[in-house]
Amino acid sequence: MFKGCIMLKQQDRIFSNLYGEKSWNLKSAKLRGDWDNTKDFISKGRDWLIEEIKASGLRGRGGAGFSTGTKWSFMPKDSSKPHYLIVNADESEPGTCKDRDILRNEPHKLLEGTALASCAIGAHVAYIYIRGEYFREAEILQAAIDEAYDAGFLGKKSEKTLGWNLDVYLHRGAGAYICGEESALMESLEGKKGFPRLKPPFPAQSGLYNSPTTINNVESIAVVPTILRRGASWFSNIGRPNNSGTKIFCISGHVNNPCNVEEEMGISLRELIDKHAGGVHGGWDNLKAVIPGGSSVPLLPKSICDEVLMDFDSLTAVQSGLGTAAVIVMDKSTDVIKAIARLSKFYMHESCGQCSPCREGTGWMWRMMERLVKGQAEITDIDLLQQVSKQIEGHTICAFGDAAAWPVQGLIRHFRHEIEARILKAVA
Repeated sequence: MFKGCIMLKQQDRIFSNLYGEKSWNLKSAKLRGDWDNTKDFISKGRDWLIEEIKASGLRGRGGAGFSTGTKWSFMPKDSSKPHYLIVNADESEPGTCKDRDILRNEPHKLLEGTALASCAIGAHVAYIYIRGEYFREAEILQAAIDEAYDAGFLGKKSEKTLGWNLDVYLHRGAGAYICGEESALMESLEGKKGFPRLKPPFPAQSGLYNSPTTINNVESIAVVPTILRRGASWFSNIGRPNNSGTKIFCISGHVNNPCNVEEEMGISLRELIDKHAGGVHGGWDNLKAVIPGGSSVPLLPKSICDEVLMDFDSLTAVQSGLGTAAVIVMDKSTDVIKAIARLSKFYMHESCGQCSPCREGTGWMWRMMERLVKGQAEITDIDLLQQVSKQIEGHTICAFGDAAAWPVQGLIRHFRHEIEARILKAVA
């Protein structure tokens, strides 16, 4: 046990069927507590729901980490236009597979959370935008939606059963990473190209079909019913200040037991890997680097991984991010330059091409990274690559440019010595 580590108690786990040990269906879900007292929570009204989620400290689990309750509060109170809730299930971040297990094994937690969130923002229509490649997950989720309609939790009967009339539609995407960005997602839902929108206006003012809209990640919505049942203080007392609650971590790469696991926010990275993933191949001393939050956040070297905690603020403090909490572990056998070059190729391929810094810059970075992999560059090219990444970061309509630039910046920040050594070796 590591000094100061925190671990989630079994009774505090929200996702009791994360591994699909029991059925996903409505009967089994109700035995696990889903759809219990949902009508009572809805009867307390929009303001109570929003304030309770605010008090819980729930921050968005899709990557941005913005306060979920605050996001809901941005929705206007008037009903001159229809309000929409969109659940973002377009899980396309490399290394990330947490939402997939929720969709497969806990779909009714998501649907109950969708009903509660829809009431909180005044929406009578909700869309779940699911990644096109999630074919079986879409089948299960649609079957769960059908069960919820038959039980009166959705559709016309829900006005009487829950006190809130709600229709839920499942929409399958076409496999574009950019559609995970909320405004590109709305464009896609409307049948257009997945191009991000300029802001303002923000979705709460003018979103889907020019109407007030809130977009939340699958995990953000799925935890809402349990928070309301157990109370905001219960959730806020798990984890660390401003980083409260539980989180599903996806651990992959050079570990003995790749897995998804629900843990307490603020657990140390080392404890997370050693306890749940069976440790690094060859032991902790064989660790080279970890990408802590999915491919779009900067990697961290072992020296930082030794002590860092897994929450929003701790990772920001070391110039990385929690992101989707997809932990990609690399041991000393990894060619870290080649690994980041592969990510650069991914971002070049997935750029929508709307913004020239991203459209041109991602391709330029990938080509330069390929030269660095082979050592076919000059030492001065490293600073040039850093400069170009900074010209992309913060200069695009959406955060895709940042996501493409950060892996490269992290590599230069922590492994510049390896890049230089490869160049010098090639010219020797």
